[in-house]
Amino acid sequence: MKPNTQQLTELTTQVRRDILRMVHAVSSGHPGGSLGCAEFLVTLYQRLMDRKEGFDMDGKDEDLFFLSNGHISPVFYSVLARSGYFPVSELATFRKINTRLQGHPTTHDHLPGVRMASGSLGQGLSVACGAAQAKKLNNDNHLVYVLLGDGELQEGQNWEALMYASAKNVDNIIATVDLNGKQIDGPTDKVLDLGSVRAKFEAFGWDVIELKEGNNIDAIIKGYEEAKAKTGKGKPVCVLLHTEMGNGVDFMMGTHAWHGKAPNDAQLEEAFKQNPETSFGDY
Repeated sequence: MKPNTQQLTELTTQVRRDILRMVHAVSSGHPGGSLGCAEFLVTLYQRLMDRKEGFDMDGKDEDLFFLSNGHISPVFYSVLARSGYFPVSELATFRKINTRLQGHPTTHDHLPGVRMASGSLGQGLSVACGAAQAKKLNNDNHLVYVLLGDGELQEGQNWEALMYASAKNVDNIIATVDLNGKQIDGPTDKVLDLGSVRAKFEAFGWDVIELKEGNNIDAIIKGYEEAKAKTGKGKPVCVLLHTEMGNGVDFMMGTHAWHGKAPNDAQLEEAFKQNPETSFGDY
């Protein structure tokens, strides 16, 4: 049985704790975007995706997910572990020597759940398009999901992939853009203004759904059910997910400062007060 909203909310709180503990332990990592995407990734893996037990790279007869903005690996690793891909205890090895949980996900470490290396930004959509076309060739009716950062859209390869997906009718893909409006150097509209992301995707021939409440689990469920209903109709589908960087930790919200900075001991304690340990338990 799929978890309900209350269960998803509780798991999201635990994932936040995982993120904070991981980056604090090594004084390294990217908590801001990870916290902002916690509700989305928890809901995607626990409620929306059609997943099989276990993991294999072929991914036949199941939905696939690709993380393009790989620096938010803390939330990805936490959700994968909490979804049964590898032991939750392994989260304690994040960014340490000989770990499988590197700062950016890699494939040569064979970590279950990771389908592409994403150290270089801007490549995930291209990979997802290839996987989606492979599913069509295999008569596999499952979907391919990919997550992009809004700052990542400043990378040119995305636009080649956007053009390709619509030109080749790759209509079994749902691309999500994390629209938090922030990147490592500041607000995206100050670093390199993207203009209307919706207008750009629509001009490239995509169907677009805009989710203003990207940190609201019920809104996410409703929005992605709508997105899934649009697949298979000749156009690729995009969800513009408006999130808050650092969501759930008040002093990390409303600023780009926590894009790639770990909390100190006092800050971790304060963040934990806002996100108490749940029944899922700390690792």
